Amino acid sequence: MANKYTNLCIAVTGLNANDNPGPGMAVIRSLKECFGDDLRIIGLSYESLEPGIYLKELVNKTYQIPYPTEGTAALIERLTYINQQENLDLVIPNFDSELFNFIKIAPQLKQMGIASYLPTQQQLALRDKVHLKDFGTRHSFYVPADHKLYTADDLQKAATEFSFPMVIKGKFYEAYIVYTMDQALKAFHQLNATWGTPVIAQQYIKGNEINIAALGDGQGNNISIVAMRKLYITDKGKAWAGVTIKDDNLTQLANNFALATNWKGGYEMEIMSTAEGHLYILEINPRFPAWVYLTAAAGQNQPAALAKMALGEAFEPYTDYQAGKLFIRYSWDHIADIADFQQISAFGEL
Repeated sequence: MANKYTNLCIAVTGLNANDNPGPGMAVIRSLKECFGDDLRIIGLSYESLEPGIYLKELVNKTYQIPYPTEGTAALIERLTYINQQENLDLVIPNFDSELFNFIKIAPQLKQMGIASYLPTQQQLALRDKVHLKDFGTRHSFYVPADHKLYTADDLQKAATEFSFPMVIKGKFYEAYIVYTMDQALKAFHQLNATWGTPVIAQQYIKGNEINIAALGDGQGNNISIVAMRKLYITDKGKAWAGVTIKDDNLTQLANNFALATNWKGGYEMEIMSTAEGHLYILEINPRFPAWVYLTAAAGQNQPAALAKMALGEAFEPYTDYQAGKLFIRYSWDHIADIADFQQISAFGEL
């Protein structure tokens, strides 16, 4: 089997590793753990200061790619050039905002010999924050009530219905728990400026925060499900520490989601477990979470399984993982040379 995967070259996005990290570096660590040092990793970056660019023991070479707003033509042109240099086998995009474009160009990538393993546009739309409540109602999932906010005036309606605290969420990323109308307005304007409308106001649900990382096979089944309880949460609501847990109800919830959507690819369910025992779905992220390396540590290497399936290997679903595996995120200063920064900034390659 090791033979089959020699000289493998995989491109990965999401190389940022700040206080709201992208999944890219965790995906790369998981892939390296499975495929070894033979694996060539090509980083795809948007900004010149994404830390992954400079972590050369993990990323062999990085190319800048156009922002998602530049559309599919610019992306395919850039990836064609990168493929000519690197002969890519597989691309794994890790940001919500870029998935629309990558899904659209997947057939062209396939013609170029580049595999991907992505949901359809319909699947992507189903779990969108804007449609999540309707999706939950249709499939009997617990989902908090929400309001779409297009103007600051819409906040008044939401505040009347939900009262405080409530959660204000960006279309793609970021969420703030707000306790006053002033805080709500500030969050609305900030998220509107960053991600555009609609901004979403969501009913606040009290309970224990649990996340599920899973990998769907596109046929209504999950290949892997790993649940994690958040132990430490940043002001952006991100897990800075967490521990794997086992619960049949969480497994069932993820299986119900895969069945309802035929989801293909990695995804993350953000869950609030209430005192009454209800599992509320707060969000469904259409890609691996930033903590996905914990799945590999617990015995279900989801990025590696996705890579093998994308490359045509039949893959048996995992049946077990280790509970009590703890992850603790930490910050450290990586030293690089200004010449490297200038190189990626000027030429878009390093």
